Amino acid sequence: MVVPPVEAVQSILSQVMDPEIPVMSVLDMGIIREVRWDEAEGALHIEITPTYSGCPAMKVIEDDVTSALMKAGFPRVLTHRRYSPPWTTDWMSSEGKEKLRAYGIAPPGLAAESLIGINQKRKKVACPFCRSEKTELRSEFGATACKSFYYCAECCQPFEFFKPI
Repeated sequence: MVVPPVEAVQSILSQVMDPEIPVMSVLDMGIIREVRWDEAEGALHIEITPTYSGCPAMKVIEDDVTSALMKAGFPRVLTHRRYSPPWTTDWMSSEGKEKLRAYGIAPPGLAAESLIGINQKRKKVACPFCRSEKTELRSEFGATACKSFYYCAECCQPFEFFKPI
């Protein structure tokens, strides 16, 4: 097989959606860290960094990536988990963050800006529906550990916030 162009692989991976956030592709999430063709093995190697070490969706993501690439004609696809450096929400694409907002989940800001020191207040989280900052944290944990649950006093909508890490 001829070495596949990176753009072709990225095009395929842009159609592989995160199973927990179906509007975000694995590329939008920033979890695909490396794509490498090994001519000697005749294999496409895909390095994936989980959003956190215990991510329950990793097996599904690996299977979906492998399946999509094999359906596209790659004879052998090997996925590898890469834990270092750890994933950060800063790796999410800006398009992906906008997809989160349109889906009703407040996207994260920059991870370094989210650190809260002693006697500091938490940054305001804008509502993804009306963009108001009249919101309040209702629970540190939403449907998954990576999201918090908020309520907007302006439009009266509950929403999740993807925690910056």
